[in-house]
Amino acid sequence: MYFCPVSFESDYFRLLQEPNLEFEKMALLLFRWQAQKITVYKQFLDFLNINVEEITAIEQIPFMPVSFFKTHKIIALDADDRFCFTSSTTTGGIPSKHYVPDLKWYEWSFKNGFNHYYVDYRDFCVLGLLPNYIERGGSSLVYMVKQFIEESKYAQSDFYLNDFSALSKQLQENEKNGIPTLLLGVTYALLDFAQQFPMPLKNTIVMETGGMKGKRKELLRSEVHTQLKHAFSLAAIHSEYGMTELLSQAYSKGDGIFECPKWMRVLAADLNDARTILPKEKAGSLNLIDLANINSCAFLATEDLGVVHSNNSFEVIGRKDHSDIRGCGLMYTPV
Repeated sequence: MYFCPVSFESDYFRLLQEPNLEFEKMALLLFRWQAQKITVYKQFLDFLNINVEEITAIEQIPFMPVSFFKTHKIIALDADDRFCFTSSTTTGGIPSKHYVPDLKWYEWSFKNGFNHYYVDYRDFCVLGLLPNYIERGGSSLVYMVKQFIEESKYAQSDFYLNDFSALSKQLQENEKNGIPTLLLGVTYALLDFAQQFPMPLKNTIVMETGGMKGKRKELLRSEVHTQLKHAFSLAAIHSEYGMTELLSQAYSKGDGIFECPKWMRVLAADLNDARTILPKEKAGSLNLIDLANINSCAFLATEDLGVVHSNNSFEVIGRKDHSDIRGCGLMYTPV
C-alpha cells in the first residue's frame, strides 16, 4: 500500500486515527516513506547497506540512534522547520532538537494518548510543577501541559514555579471541594514540595516526569515513589515516559510498568547486536516506534535499558554506560 508524496501525510493521518489501527502495516508504510524523505535516516540506512524492499516486519527495521537529534537536523524533505522543541541538558551538554512542521501531530498524539490511559484530560484541574522547563523554554513537555491547562474545565489549572505555598493552598482547596486534580511535575520539584508541604491527597493524581536536573542526588524510582507516597498518603505515584525526540508518551499508574498508546510500540534489542530484537521478557536496549513522528524519524534506538512484556507494556531498568542523562529522564533501577 503506497501513497504519492503529495497526499501521503493527509492520508496517513487519516489512517492513523482509524479505531482498528493495523500497527505493523502502518509502521512499514511509514518506514518506506521515511527511508526516502528523511535525508539523515536514508543516509543511516545506506550506511548499513539496507535494502528497503527486503524489510517486511517491524523487527527488521533499523532503529536510528536517538543521539542523532543532537548532531543532525532530522526533518523530511521540503518540510517546514518553524517549530522546534529542544531538550534540557546538563552543563556543557548538547541539546536535542526536534523539528515539528505541523503541531497538529503532537497535539493529537498527546491528547489522545493521555485520554487512552486516563479519563479526558479536560476533566482534571491540571497543576504543573515544571520550573526548570518553563525557565529555559522550548520544552515539548511544557507545551503539552500548557494545552492541558488551557483546555481544562477548571479555571484553577495553572503552572507553578517555586511558589510551593500557593500550590499547597490550591491542592487543599481542590481536595476540600472534591475536584479531580492532576499534579504533574519534574521529580526534584515534587520531592522538594513534598518535603515542605506534606498533606493527604484523595482526589489528586501525582505524576512524576523524571529527572533531578542536578538539583538532588539521583535516586531509584522506587525510592522517589516511597517518599512521595508517604508525604501525600497515596497508594501509588504515576509516571510519564516521554522525550523531546518523541511526539507520544507512555504512562505508568504506579508499578513502574508503562503502557503505550496504540500508535506507539517498544521493542528490546540485544545489547551486543542492535539489529537483533529479543523475545518478550528479555532485558535489552529499548527501541521505540512512534507513528506520530512522521516528519522526523519514527524508529529510534534509545539509550535506555528495559524489558518488554507479553502485552507490549514495558519497564525501564537502567541506562547504557556513558550515555547522557536525559533532561526528561526517569530514575532507574539497577540492571
